[in-house]
Amino acid sequence: MTTDVWLPFRPDEIEGLPEGLAYRFWDGGPEFPADPADCAYYVVPYMKGSEVAVRPLPAMSAVRVVQTLSAGIDHVEPGLHHLRPGVRLCNARGVHEASTAELTLTLVLASLRGVPGFVRGQDREEWRAGFYPALADKQVLIVGYGSIGAAIEDRLVPFECAGMTRVARSARTCPRGPVHALADLPELLPAADVVILSTPLTPETRGLAGAGFLSRMKDGALLVNVARGPVVDTKALLAELESGRLRAALDVTDPEPLPAGHPLWHAPHVLITPHVGGSTSAFEPRAKRLLAAQLTRFAAGEPVENTVLITE
Repeated sequence: MTTDVWLPFRPDEIEGLPEGLAYRFWDGGPEFPADPADCAYYVVPYMKGSEVAVRPLPAMSAVRVVQTLSAGIDHVEPGLHHLRPGVRLCNARGVHEASTAELTLTLVLASLRGVPGFVRGQDREEWRAGFYPALADKQVLIVGYGSIGAAIEDRLVPFECAGMTRVARSARTCPRGPVHALADLPELLPAADVVILSTPLTPETRGLAGAGFLSRMKDGALLVNVARGPVVDTKALLAELESGRLRAALDVTDPEPLPAGHPLWHAPHVLITPHVGGSTSAFEPRAKRLLAAQLTRFAAGEPVENTVLITE
């Protein structure tokens, strides 16, 4: 049985790795570190794109676990058909919640309080005083209530929001209250002052925030996307921004990276960050702890955690 483990970190940089496995460092470079056919556990290089992520998969005939270091798995899904049945695809639940929730709160507060305008004013030596919206007393709708959505709510609680509404793929109850199904969105959107997208990209959520979704948002509402760019219909969002009816704060875009000259760069009332929700100083220590724990289970013959899909 093969024991090669491909890691995007050098093994001597990860504390707690179990013995008995052959660790190979590969961070997406042109040359593979070993024969992909000998790989038993493949950790996908982080933020290197889908082409890099799937490149070795056709030759990984003995792989048993594919581990992403992202919350989403959409960048590896195009290559999963190359794998034999029974391969476990695991995500990085527990790694990105803190960083993504921090950025979400930053985007909400910066957008509501007019911080981008203050920065532009500082560059021009302009004193832009006045009254600006507060997060306090706002109705917030979180679309995508997994671990990241819950972490976002944790950080919103102290800000005295008027109400918090949660939406996930299917309805359930969580410790903080009810979680509505995606099908309930048409009824929920008109009441929200802030709509936060933190859902994974799936066939069900691709284009979710399209013209119909956006038209149901109240005038002046803020759309925050920390999910994936294609969850939002860019053309429909541009129409709403250019009309002045909605505002947006986007950590992800479609296309991505957003090319120079794209109209979204200069649309009114939009704040754009370059997909940095998870790429902070908090990422590496959490990612390494996850890998050490996962590989300890793997070496001991125990089930790995965070399995989101098993190939058929």
